[in-house]
Amino acid sequence: MAILVTGGAGYIGSHVVKTLWDKGRKIVVVDRFSPEKSRAILKWARFYKGDFGNASLLEKIFSENEIDAVMHFAAYIRVDESMEKPLMYFENNVAKTIVLLKEMQRHNVKRFVFSSTCAIYGTPKYLPLDEKHPLNPESVYGMTKMMVEDILKSLSAAEKLGFVSLRYFNAAGADWKSGIGYYKKLHLIPKILDVVLGKEPELKVFGTDYDTRDGTCIRDYIHVLDLADAHVLALEYLENGGRSDFFNLGSGKGYTVKEVIKAVEEVCGKKIPFVEAGRRQGDVSALFADNRKARDVLGWNPKRELKEIISSAWEWHRRCFV
Repeated sequence: MAILVTGGAGYIGSHVVKTLWDKGRKIVVVDRFSPEKSRAILKWARFYKGDFGNASLLEKIFSENEIDAVMHFAAYIRVDESMEKPLMYFENNVAKTIVLLKEMQRHNVKRFVFSSTCAIYGTPKYLPLDEKHPLNPESVYGMTKMMVEDILKSLSAAEKLGFVSLRYFNAAGADWKSGIGYYKKLHLIPKILDVVLGKEPELKVFGTDYDTRDGTCIRDYIHVLDLADAHVLALEYLENGGRSDFFNLGSGKGYTVKEVIKAVEEVCGKKIPFVEAGRRQGDVSALFADNRKARDVLGWNPKRELKEIISSAWEWHRRCFV
């Protein structure tokens, strides 16, 4: 039996594929993009190029492979873009996911691991955030993830599906030894490393007037390999009869933007010039996780601290761009 990984040539998806392969799993990947930066995907998995929302392609995939579970990573993820192009996000993140779930039902596939986000919580009423916190997304991106979670709850209640929804905090770092691709433009740490390498003259810090210890946003950074481990544990949890549930995946610690900049300076040995810019729509001042539920129920244990995250990302950038 095989695991279907949508978006498996992307950043988090490719790391999960590698972790599944290390565990001896049979893997099928569907992605719109060829794995240019993750060529090892072609060794680890059977690859289909195309849109995960294409019902004809999904029919082909499910018919040609004995799929036992689906891990779903194929989503648009930019908070700012989601506010500018809401229909694009609702179509890709929600409507196409419904197409995927319908094909799963047609082929009697009942295990689903979903890539969700802490953005569904909105502005925290308390910190750290646990899974009982009210859901109040403040971006279209967060809304789309919450909508999919609602669909999954309804399917589970109807006994059509068993799911685990993993609510990520900030994924970062890389498995540079495997040559797996690393997003350059969407996240803070890669943006800082572009400045270190001289690819950008300075870093823009969006918002310096938040009610935090230095005025910049606080976020919880989790190594992508720790995330990958959690996905395998979530799959095993479902295979062992675990009930549908939601889990936060974060380190449990929060760092400001300026603290991350300082940590990069210490790892790379170079001063990072930055300029202060205005807040971005949809951003909240602070987000960090209470991860006890994932630890207790899934047996998950995130191992890598911020400097190790930065070091792995820096090694990947140096090898690819220097």
